Amino acid sequence: MLICKVIKPLVSTNRIPDFEHKHLQVVLDGSTQKVAVDAVGCIPGDWVICVGSSAAREAAGSKSYPSDLTIVGIIDHWDPDAGKAPSPAAPSTPAGGAK
Repeated sequence: MLICKVIKPLVSTNRIPDFEHKHLQVVLDGSTQKVAVDAVGCIPGDWVICVGSSAAREAAGSKSYPSDLTIVGIIDHWDPDAGKAPSPAAPSTPAGGAK
């Protein structure tokens, strides 16, 4: 599973029949943009849980569904910076300079 941020919807009117009327979203996985099938109805700015591979196809509706990334949950509370160590302070130089 991945935690991603929804960036914007992706509109594609010319699709293969297997895509039906599923909504697509552009999500940010770290610094990489990916396209995910939206199975839960999220909006831009939401933090979401995504699954890939065969789990993505099944979550989108069928094992034969052509998806390799599907949004399966919207995260209620997520602080992506929580738990990160603060940046170390710049080393201080003694007054008058180092000798």
